[in-house]
Amino acid sequence: MGLFNRRWSRRGLLKTLGWAPAAVSPVVLTAPAESAPLKLPKLTGHEKDNLFTRIGVRPIINGRGTFTIISGSRSLPEVKQAMFEASHYYVHLDEMMDGIGAKLGQLTGAEWGIATNGCEAAIVLATAACIAGTDVEKSLALPYTKAKDQVIIPNHSRNQYELGMRMVGAELVEVTSPDELRAKISPRTAMIYIMSGPRALNGQMAIANICAIAKEKGIPVFVDAAAEEPLRPNIHLAAGATLVGYSGGKCLRGPQSSGMMIGDKNLCRAAYFQAAPHHTYGRALKCSKEEAMGLLAAVEQWYKRDHDAEQRMWRSWLKTIENRLKPLPSTNFEYLEPNDLSNKATQLRIRWDANVLKITGSEVAAKLDAGTPRILLASSSGRRPDQMASSVTVMPYMMDAGEERIIADALFAVLSKPGSYSNPPMPSGPMAAVGGTWIVALTYPRGDASHTMTLTQNGDTVTGQHKGVIFTGTMRGTVRAGTVELRSTMPNPGNNFSYTFHGTVNGNRMSGTVDMGEYGSATWEAVKA
Repeated sequence: MGLFNRRWSRRGLLKTLGWAPAAVSPVVLTAPAESAPLKLPKLTGHEKDNLFTRIGVRPIINGRGTFTIISGSRSLPEVKQAMFEASHYYVHLDEMMDGIGAKLGQLTGAEWGIATNGCEAAIVLATAACIAGTDVEKSLALPYTKAKDQVIIPNHSRNQYELGMRMVGAELVEVTSPDELRAKISPRTAMIYIMSGPRALNGQMAIANICAIAKEKGIPVFVDAAAEEPLRPNIHLAAGATLVGYSGGKCLRGPQSSGMMIGDKNLCRAAYFQAAPHHTYGRALKCSKEEAMGLLAAVEQWYKRDHDAEQRMWRSWLKTIENRLKPLPSTNFEYLEPNDLSNKATQLRIRWDANVLKITGSEVAAKLDAGTPRILLASSSGRRPDQMASSVTVMPYMMDAGEERIIADALFAVLSKPGSYSNPPMPSGPMAAVGGTWIVALTYPRGDASHTMTLTQNGDTVTGQHKGVIFTGTMRGTVRAGTVELRSTMPNPGNNFSYTFHGTVNGNRMSGTVDMGEYGSATWEAVKA
């Protein structure tokens, strides 16, 4: 008898598998005991013992702003509550997103909207939707097979986040004028992408002008307004944009990994078709019910918040810091006003003479970062021994009430009792000769690469060319005795990146470490060709 024709009883199957007990006792099921209702703790964010310190992580007082690397914003209480409530229910995600889409449209004045995993995810999904729509075959073939495979981008909008379009396999076509835009629109054009900001609001290549040309040709326009305030009526939709993307974890103070895309209903729904839970190109971009409902709560609160009162409150915090530091000699204060809708808050720049206060701005920033509580500021300047005019800048955008006094006291303590600092030691000895061509071996934490430096030396000044595996950039640096510092900038469109080589010279060999900013560090060795 074939396996699939045989009639199995459960007991027979267990016997065959050798799992049947000698005697089967009845199983009595009892309901689990009811647990006490969960109460959300009230936290200040300053608890010395918390879930982060228990894994060796030092929380931050954020005087810097809405940077993803320091976890963006602190979500609103209403957002936390919405996420907590959402976690208790099962829902059909397509039905949920339809409900959210209509509500986001109502709140923002757009036709429709969707929740996404940040604005970068909105860029990916918008690109996929403009290329493949809801055609399942085209969607499943991405990023390889596509008829519309180009996204046009004005040169003022090149930025790090254009990677979201390249992920879908789109070729980016840069334009600099309206005539060039018209000439480069073709049957291959899927979308036009614009990064919002001061440069995109005026002139021939302003958003409104680009949208007018796009409308002539029937091309959708996506405006990246990630860090902006979502004004109502929406200024970008009013200018003719088809879709607008926002971060949920910046000024909205929603879930950090959330975002919002609003605009044309048909394209918004096509973008969601390209996202999880559907097994299409954006399956990895899973926006949970907790994130989606948290984002919706943040948008609802945005249109209830008193934003003028928030601006006054933030400025009063900066005044508290200024008043605390005013008695210190050589200090002066500058209020930096925002020039667009992104990160819209006044900042305070505190300047002083490090010859007087005996500490530079970079030393202050490092001391606050290493202190308890840990404090990060927006920027710092000043370096020994040649740049003693110093400053730090405080951004109140993501601070909470009371933190202005913590920052004021910490700055006063560091500036009034800086401790002992001295100029860095200067290398001595004969000056090394580094002119010529060098073959450079870089060893990354994982992987290695071979680069070339072609250097010209004039006294202690070095200029030249740095050729990597893919990119080629200019190089400048200095030689001090047997040490060298060389910096190169690689012109990657929208995202230039730098190498800073520190090392020692020993005849025809050099070696040391290289700093690549957010991309980490590596070691290097070079041999003269």
